Amino acid sequence: MPGPNATFGFILATLFGAAFHLLVGGDARRLALFLLSGWVGFGLGQILGTIFEINILNIGALRIVTASFGALVALAAAHVLTSNPTRKRVSR
Repeated sequence: MPGPNATFGFILATLFGAAFHLLVGGDARRLALFLLSGWVGFGLGQILGTIFEINILNIGALRIVTASFGALVALAAAHVLTSNPTRKRVSR
């Protein structure tokens, strides 16, 4: 059974992904992509915060600031990589 830190981190990462999807929009596949990106980014941010010993707003062993920053970076990257820019051609 996962501990309370892992459960809280999973809930936060899920909320980040769902809120980002609410702001950006999209279909169910993009929701799944944003949830996965939030989870992976949150985990990587947690790992980097632990490696570099960044101790800003820790809750137990969970490094909220670095993990949240990692989730937001991963969500922004997923949005940029999957967005479909529509360019209008200027007719001459």
